[in-house]
Amino acid sequence: MKIYTRRFIGFLLLMLIISIYKANAQTKPTFDHGNNHEFTPFRDFAVPVARPTLPGSEPPTGKLSNMEQDIAQRPVQAAGAGIHFAPGSINAKTIRYDLYITDSTVNYAGKKSKAIAVNGQLPGPTLVFTIGDTALIYVHNNTDEPTAVHWHGVQLANQMDGVAYLTQHPIAAHTTYIYKFPVVQAGTYWYHSHYALQEQIGLYGALIFNKRTEPNIPTIPIVLSDWSHMKPKEIDRRLHTASDWFSIKKHAVQSYSEAIAAGKFGVKLLNEWKRMKAMDVSDVYYEQFLLNGSPSSKLQKFKAGDKVRLRVVNGAASTYFWLKFSGGKLMVVASDGNDVMPVMVDDMIIGPSETYDIVVTIPSNKSYQFLATAEDRTGAASLWLGSGRAVPAKSLGRLHYFEGMKMMNAMMRTSGKMDDMGMSMTLQTMDMNKVMYPEGEQAAAHKSMSIPAMGMDEKQKMDMGGLGQNQGHDASQYRDNKSDANGAAIIYRCPMHPAVESDKPGKCPKCGMDLEPVSAKAHTQNRSASHGSANIGSEMDMDMAGMQNSGGADSNSSSKTLNYNMLQATHSTVLPKGPWRTFRFELTGNMNRYIWTINNKTVSEADKILIKKGENLRIILYNNSMMRHPMHLHGHDFRLLNQYGDRAPMKNVVDIMPMETDTLEFNASESGDWFFHCHILYHMMSGMGRIFSYQDSIVNPEMPHPEMGYKMLKMDDRMFHLKAENDFATNGNDGSLVYANTRWAFQGEWRLGYNNTDGYEVETHFGRYLDQMQWLFPYVGVDWRHRRHKQEEKSLFGQSNTKDDRKVFHVGMQYTLPWLMILDGSVDHHGYFRMQLSREDIPLTPRLRASFMVNSDREYSFGGKYILTKLFSVSSHYDSDMGWGAGITLTY
Repeated sequence: MKIYTRRFIGFLLLMLIISIYKANAQTKPTFDHGNNHEFTPFRDFAVPVARPTLPGSEPPTGKLSNMEQDIAQRPVQAAGAGIHFAPGSINAKTIRYDLYITDSTVNYAGKKSKAIAVNGQLPGPTLVFTIGDTALIYVHNNTDEPTAVHWHGVQLANQMDGVAYLTQHPIAAHTTYIYKFPVVQAGTYWYHSHYALQEQIGLYGALIFNKRTEPNIPTIPIVLSDWSHMKPKEIDRRLHTASDWFSIKKHAVQSYSEAIAAGKFGVKLLNEWKRMKAMDVSDVYYEQFLLNGSPSSKLQKFKAGDKVRLRVVNGAASTYFWLKFSGGKLMVVASDGNDVMPVMVDDMIIGPSETYDIVVTIPSNKSYQFLATAEDRTGAASLWLGSGRAVPAKSLGRLHYFEGMKMMNAMMRTSGKMDDMGMSMTLQTMDMNKVMYPEGEQAAAHKSMSIPAMGMDEKQKMDMGGLGQNQGHDASQYRDNKSDANGAAIIYRCPMHPAVESDKPGKCPKCGMDLEPVSAKAHTQNRSASHGSANIGSEMDMDMAGMQNSGGADSNSSSKTLNYNMLQATHSTVLPKGPWRTFRFELTGNMNRYIWTINNKTVSEADKILIKKGENLRIILYNNSMMRHPMHLHGHDFRLLNQYGDRAPMKNVVDIMPMETDTLEFNASESGDWFFHCHILYHMMSGMGRIFSYQDSIVNPEMPHPEMGYKMLKMDDRMFHLKAENDFATNGNDGSLVYANTRWAFQGEWRLGYNNTDGYEVETHFGRYLDQMQWLFPYVGVDWRHRRHKQEEKSLFGQSNTKDDRKVFHVGMQYTLPWLMILDGSVDHHGYFRMQLSREDIPLTPRLRASFMVNSDREYSFGGKYILTKLFSVSSHYDSDMGWGAGITLTY
């Protein structure tokens, strides 16, 4: 009898397991990714794509820039990686496109600006190939300056990668360059200029590699981009010269008056005590954000129940976008051209140069908005799908910058080093910017506390399952607390240190942040769900919506945001057997001087990294900077290690957030030199990159003198930038200039009186910034001055004061003190010592700046200026030698 009972119980358990499995299978999203077993032409693009150049209709070629003049007729080498079909197994063909690069003028946001068009349009036309094709692309450079075109994410022979001075010489003006490569992969990719700063003004477009058979779903290639009226070189100069004009335009100055109004005066003081300037989530102010070259567009052909595939490319120079669809969830089916198991999310962020394939469903016969909002929330672009009443996506509110400043104060040590406060962050699973999102406050106001503010014990998860404090407590222990709308007790938890909890409001003793209210019921449920698990994979398989980036979510704490730990490849991605090597890269930066480095070295300061074909390479990336960085590897896909182990996703870009650590693995399957760099254009040009160089590579025929080319490539992060200011005042003419690059700087300042009594003075410094934070600046220079003052006096050091008549060489040292004050000590060739303390640009209000100077010569000055435009300010100041003055200040 016992045997039958056990069998019956076992049968019931088996049926229960089967029913649970079926229920889970029914709820999991599915998607047909297509296949390469048979060929079915795909023609279901919902927007126009480029038409290939047909045989017999080829235009005249003109002068070729290729070193291999017969490249169009010759067979070309394929990438070592990818899918290679056996000869004769498919009907292989060569597909030709002709791209005409021209100077153009656009009018976005009411102002005409220079742009670079491809075939007369911005973005360029979408090029479509099928895996197995040979791509033959003629780039006709009809502009007056050189260019080069990089095929982003494409696995190809090194000489076709399109990096000026590294894999090819630039395409000279009014010449043609031929790119030719077999297509060995399928997915969403793109092309863009890899010469100087051209990518900012329009030389980019989508690149679609179809499988032999694609799912029969209407498909829309989408290229997101950012647009500035300012020339890219001027953007780059202003970033390097610490101009805060972009902050003024974005209303993100975070001045003292704004701090006082927000009750954050102490936060502002501490921020500057730690020698930090105002923080922001992006560097550049853009007048317009574009989706396929337009701020907003409509496609009305879709009806209720239609599924639409969006092949999304972030072609922006430096903007992250939050993506959301007002018609429901986003189904993510591919990342950087590589298929992933479908993931349903409410919103997601896409970094510069990343690509995602997203499927959306039209729920009813209305018009639904696919909204791409800039991370700094200064603008958005959108695509409306369907016809009928418009259903907009919820817009994102202005960032609470002082909350972010408060968080950064907790993370930044006075030494300038970052402190992760005990959290092991990775894979975008914790968005540190969340403290600035106003929708979080809205969610609290609506008492949507079903999931904690920062998720289910993220500190425990990231520490591989440690259970932390208060293990096993149930909701009854909080029965005396306040209750939420459902009657559940409320506790208070630190969003940065979830293990820190209290039954009363207060501040976290570890970081000083305000404790946030959390439903105790949800708290205990989440603890029990993860209780006993010491495996990061199984824990992170749970719904981590509260912990994930929530930037695009409606005011609903149960919304789900994509992160990298959710991405699972559709097949094993284990690398082939081979020797292993590991590299550790620390991403470092100096926002005050806009220097971006890896291991505190720019591209020009570091040697190429030598690798061997057949090796497996592991890169452990740690972001020790205040900015996120989309790191891109040319010519290879890498495994991004996450909870899925053997099926970790393949990508070619990883967005790494501040204080995160991510691990990448790739097989060295190619030859030649390959760039690994941050894809924020201005970070790359500042030096955040490395070159992987295969040993014993075949000679690149397009770079017969690679050493010469490499010297030219290094010039990008060695460029000097000029900043100058002149005050045309009633009491004299004062001015200064700085001409500096990554490490070296020339500084000059002058004061010219209008009579012999006031006289003149000129002082120069030439030196090199030292250490990672570049707070130390030793220099040499001259001090040349003369004025007719009769009084004799001593300096503060007891020496005869030479401030009125000095013609000397001097050496000195400048050091940046807390509160961003500059301490300058020098001695001239006569042994005269001088010490000076000063600060410029103290932000009293968003446009009002104060300054002061005092030195051991018994000189002092103070004043202020009100910024009218990016060039002009009205100013007034007092100088101990020249008295009061007022006038106009010109700033370049």
